[in-house]
Amino acid sequence: VFSKIFSHEALESYLPKIQLVIKDTLRAWSSNAEPINVYHEAQKLTFRMAIRVLLGFRIPDEELGRLFEVYQQFVENVFSLPVDLPFSGYRRGIRARETLQKGLEKAIQEKLQNTQGKDYADALDILIESGKEHGKELTMQELKDGTLELIFAAYATTASASTSLIMQLLKHPRVLEKLREELRSKGILHNGCICEGSLRLDNINGLQYLDCVIKEVLRLFTPISGGYRTVLQTFELDGFQIPKGWSVMYSIRDTHDTAPVFKDVDVFDPDRFGQGRSEDKDGRFHYLPFGGGVRTCLGKHLAKLFLKALAIELASTSRFELATRTFPRITLVPVVHPVDGLKVKFFGLDSNQNEILTGTDAMLGATV
Repeated sequence: VFSKIFSHEALESYLPKIQLVIKDTLRAWSSNAEPINVYHEAQKLTFRMAIRVLLGFRIPDEELGRLFEVYQQFVENVFSLPVDLPFSGYRRGIRARETLQKGLEKAIQEKLQNTQGKDYADALDILIESGKEHGKELTMQELKDGTLELIFAAYATTASASTSLIMQLLKHPRVLEKLREELRSKGILHNGCICEGSLRLDNINGLQYLDCVIKEVLRLFTPISGGYRTVLQTFELDGFQIPKGWSVMYSIRDTHDTAPVFKDVDVFDPDRFGQGRSEDKDGRFHYLPFGGGVRTCLGKHLAKLFLKALAIELASTSRFELATRTFPRITLVPVVHPVDGLKVKFFGLDSNQNEILTGTDAMLGATV
C-alpha cells in the first residue's frame, strides 16, 4: 500500500500542492518583520504539508495550530522510556496521542463525507481505495494509525533536512548561485520568476546539480543517526560473533563519516555526487541517509521531492540572510537541528525586486 502512496504517479499529483504550501509559507516568512526560527517553522511547514497534501484535510488554521502543538508533544515524548508514571514523558506522550487521534478521527470523518471538488488523489485516498481493492474496508482505528504514520513519515526528518538545506545555502552562496544557473539553463527560472508549467516531476528529477545538493545535505546532516535490525542468521564481525535473534543498530552517521569513498568528509561539496566523481556509486552501503536493504525508508522519494521543491523556491524567489553573528551549534538529538533553531531574515523578491506580499491559505483551501 505504501509503495502506491509514494509511486511516481502519486508524487506527480502531490507536487503542485507541495509547491503551493512552500510558496505560501515562504511568502509568510518574507512578510515577517522579525527573523524566522527556521527549524520551528520548518516543522510547521512539513506538518502542514502532511495534513493538507498527503491527507487532504480541510482543517482551519487555528485548529491546525492546536493539532500541531499536540503533535509536537507526541513526538517529543515518543522516545521516552516506557515508565507509566503520572508525570512521565511516556504518559504525556500517550495523552497527546489520544488527543491527536480524536482530532484525526474528526478530520477523517469529514473527508469521507466530503468527496466533491477534489482535483487529485491524496495518500489517504490511496490508502482507503487500496483497502477496498483487497476486499477489506479499513476500520477507523486502522485509518487513524495509517494517518499518524504518514504524518510521522513526512514530519521530523524532513523538517531537520529542510533546516540543514537552508543553513548550507546561507554558508555557501556559490552553491546557491550554481543552483540558479541550472534553473536558468533548464528554462525553469527566467527574469527572477519560475516559468509557468516548468515544474513537473520529470523536469525536477532532471536537475542534476540540485540532486547533488540534496544528496550532500543528507550525507553531511543525516536527520537520524541510525536504525535497528534483527539478526536473521548468526554471523561474525571483526572477530565477534553476533547471535541470531539479537537486535543490532547500524549507524548512518558513522558510516558516512568513515566510508573510504568520500573525500574530505567534513566539507560540504555537492560536486562529489556529480558525474565526474560519483562518490556514492562505489559500494552499496556507503551512502544510506534513508537506511538500507529491504527496509529502506518508503517515504524517501517524497522527502527528496519536498527538499528539491523547497530549494527551487528558495533559489528563485527569496533573499535570506543569517540574523545572528555566527552560525549555531548543531545538536543530534532527537534529530539533527541547530540549538537556536537557526534565526534567518527572509526578504521575498519578485522579478522586479519588489517585496512579495504575504499569501494566505485561501489558494490552498480552494484546491485541496
